[in-house]
Amino acid sequence: MHVVTGEQAERHGLHLRDYIVLSALDKTPGLTQVELARALGLDKTTLMTQLDRLEQGDLVVRHSAPHDRRLRIPAITTAGEEIRARVAHDSEEAERNAMAGFSQAEVDTFRRMLFAIIGTAVDPGSCL
Repeated sequence: MHVVTGEQAERHGLHLRDYIVLSALDKTPGLTQVELARALGLDKTTLMTQLDRLEQGDLVVRHSAPHDRRLRIPAITTAGEEIRARVAHDSEEAERNAMAGFSQAEVDTFRRMLFAIIGTAVDPGSCL
């Protein structure tokens, strides 16, 4: 599904990494840039490049942290949320199509197995 999600992101003018960053901002608002980089398994310099591009596209804004003005907190914009939601919807549709030949019980079993494999990895590494 990694490839499919990347293809869906590209259809909307994003890279897969852009979509992952937007999704992380949507699911975990309020993280500083350093915390977000750590959560995504990215070097902070790599994340800054991503955030710069997303900010230029008006998909992300950055604000100073209220408790420490040296820290920056990125946030997804309305436009960023709209494009993230479209990519998510298209990816979910592609997943449904890929799993159409399986029963719901088989799909549930498959997902449990995947999460069991991922959950037992010592270091799953960066998803990016």
